Amino acid sequence: MSDKLDLDGKESIDIYSYYEQNAGRLIIDPKEAQIELGEEVASKLKLTKDGTKILWPQPTDSPLDPQNWSEREKTLHLIILILVSIVPDFDSGLGIAALFPLAQEYNTTVGVINNVTSNWSIFLIGVGGVFAVMAMRKFGRLPVLFWSQVLALGFLIGCTFAPNLNTFAAMRCLTGFFGTTPQVTGLFVVTDMYPFHQQAKKINSWTFGFIISPFLSPFACGFLSARENWRWTYATGCFYSLFVIILMVIFMKETMYDRTLKPVPIPASTGFRYRIETLVGITGWRMSKYRPPWKEIALDPFRIVWRPHVLPVLVFEAALFGFGIGINVTNVVFLGEPLPLGYGFDATVIAALYATPIVAVLIGELVGRFLNDWIMERGLRKNSGVHEAESRFWACYLAIPLFICGFLVIGASFQNHLHLAAIIMGWGIAEFSIMIMTVVVYAYVNDCFPRNQGEVSALVTLARILGGFAVAYFQVPWAARNGAIQTYGVEAAIVSALFILFIPVIQLKGRSFRKRYSLH
Repeated sequence: MSDKLDLDGKESIDIYSYYEQNAGRLIIDPKEAQIELGEEVASKLKLTKDGTKILWPQPTDSPLDPQNWSEREKTLHLIILILVSIVPDFDSGLGIAALFPLAQEYNTTVGVINNVTSNWSIFLIGVGGVFAVMAMRKFGRLPVLFWSQVLALGFLIGCTFAPNLNTFAAMRCLTGFFGTTPQVTGLFVVTDMYPFHQQAKKINSWTFGFIISPFLSPFACGFLSARENWRWTYATGCFYSLFVIILMVIFMKETMYDRTLKPVPIPASTGFRYRIETLVGITGWRMSKYRPPWKEIALDPFRIVWRPHVLPVLVFEAALFGFGIGINVTNVVFLGEPLPLGYGFDATVIAALYATPIVAVLIGELVGRFLNDWIMERGLRKNSGVHEAESRFWACYLAIPLFICGFLVIGASFQNHLHLAAIIMGWGIAEFSIMIMTVVVYAYVNDCFPRNQGEVSALVTLARILGGFAVAYFQVPWAARNGAIQTYGVEAAIVSALFILFIPVIQLKGRSFRKRYSLH
């Protein structure tokens, strides 16, 4: 069935697919909808309770539509999604907490542990997300999320009991590959459940989970690894993964709803049987025949990545978040190595310092929650109730100076062995800015490709992972040779240069790019 219908000789609009067909430009004000779409179409649109905003995507009349779920049920799903999104980088960060004990256990250096296990497991977190998205578009969100976490838990148990370094490295890499799924599921689930005008705020909450996660394990388990065998550190990760799997089994439901199908297929089963069949993938298998073919699903990431309003943003995010990953992976070395390179702190002090980025990301979540809404509302007032995706980037103008400041303070602190307060301030400021700008990137690509949230989420995840993958290889030797202020200063300069080169151009030309290069 065509997305556009012809009624009484006048072109009308399929209100259920309009959201997907108008990438990056949405009419939010009902009065503007009357002008642009006509009173007949505007009168059919469902609005918020106060009548001030149009709901996109338009909810159907079915109780199975996640857009119609109660706020309580949506919030419960979002909380579980945040908890499970912590898993991939939390598991990866366990290696930071146990870095020195692992080196002792396997009779090698911390550099070898980082290069053989940490870096490659981080790399596979990015790659795994691309394959997870393909499966989710075909079989649904819940079964892919469930089985991926079960497999990740199994491989994490393998890490816990690994008898040698080769086995440990293989298990850790496989944990990263399968465990990454929540980091690409979030954008799907948020847009499945929430109308457009609430999505940026909910994306902010979801990104909070996976941005904070790499710091939680060094903070929480660093104290444990200082007192107990390192295997207990990985056992803690196993217990947490089991906890979130149980939450998924008990509370989560499938959020994928094929609203554009005419008619929407009705599930073959109901009640408890339907829940089990949905969880394990039987329902998704039945529905797969209505969904895009494998060829289209496999090619979509490649069709998206080269577009001029996407590729520059991905390069910017790769540097921005990649150097943030570099801080997380290498700071433990700077803090733990003896003078003159590092501070020579013990595991307890290092673990306590990892509270710094946790607090910073929490503040970033609270600020971003209101900042993104304020920017969107301001843009709507300026554009006659129409949202343009490029308005998201105004938040970056606040965050980029903070990023530069934070990195320069960290570099100066390590090079000159300044007081711990300087490290705390620099690290906190840097992570706060990364949180703000990463939310902007996710919100922008989500606006531009409302039909391909999974693909753009996977591409952003892959970009930020690839950006940070190599940092641990060169950052510590570079700082030892030329000083930390040069290392962190150059990294800040790279991000600043990419910002200046790309973001203003996209704000100026993004609308024309979207019109010319949109998938729909």
